[in-house]
Amino acid sequence: MKRATHRAGKVFIVGAGPGADDLITLRGLHALQQAEVVLYDALMSKKLLDQAPSSAERIYVGKRCGLHSMKQDDISRLIVAKTQECKTVVRLKGGDPLIFGRGGEEALACAEAGVDFEIVPGVSAALGAASCAGIPLTHRGISSSVAFVTAHGAHCGESPDLSWINLAKAVDTLVIFMGSTWMEKIAAALIESGLPGTKPVAVVSNATAEDQAVVTGTLDTIAGQVAKAGLATPMLIVVGEVTRLSETLNWFKRHEEARCSPALP
Repeated sequence: MKRATHRAGKVFIVGAGPGADDLITLRGLHALQQAEVVLYDALMSKKLLDQAPSSAERIYVGKRCGLHSMKQDDISRLIVAKTQECKTVVRLKGGDPLIFGRGGEEALACAEAGVDFEIVPGVSAALGAASCAGIPLTHRGISSSVAFVTAHGAHCGESPDLSWINLAKAVDTLVIFMGSTWMEKIAAALIESGLPGTKPVAVVSNATAEDQAVVTGTLDTIAGQVAKAGLATPMLIVVGEVTRLSETLNWFKRHEEARCSPALP
């Protein structure tokens, strides 16, 4: 007679993509459809939660600057605890879990606890924003290098971390995450590091969502233009000559304008 075997739990750390619900990968969607527990972030389409079984437990663990529903260590402990209950757990994270998403920290917690885990990549906010704003991060003859950086310092609300500022002269395109609070300081620091005030910049708000908005300008003007436009967070800042292409390649804006235009009689 065979001994009864206990079903082991497993966690899937899934990148939900940059905003639009149909930009999750097929592998991520498949994991979500099998979930018994879903721990989800703030920066993702809530429509994705409908893809989980109705019986699945849904736990909001979102973090926005100054508005943390749960500390990171507590999130990691909860992931491990739910998995140790022999549950199929999906940790659903906006963008890609390993690009400023703390997915590595959560995976390390799982590894240290000896629970089974899988990391499912997602479309990063940087890639989603660039594609839907018509900004090729690399482009022959214009940009052959790109760097992703975060503006967050050690504590939310304090001065931005500018330890990466020398990258501005080392790469053709600079993509700055979580910089909306400090846009004026970032622009000033980039100019001080040697970039001209006329360097083109684009700021993308709510990338890939229906209310996506793009403001283009220069380091000298961008902070004032964004404030005047009243852009909503989250925002992504792109610095480099490639942002000039947005005026021609912003297919997303044209599609939205066509969708909202009244039909001909």
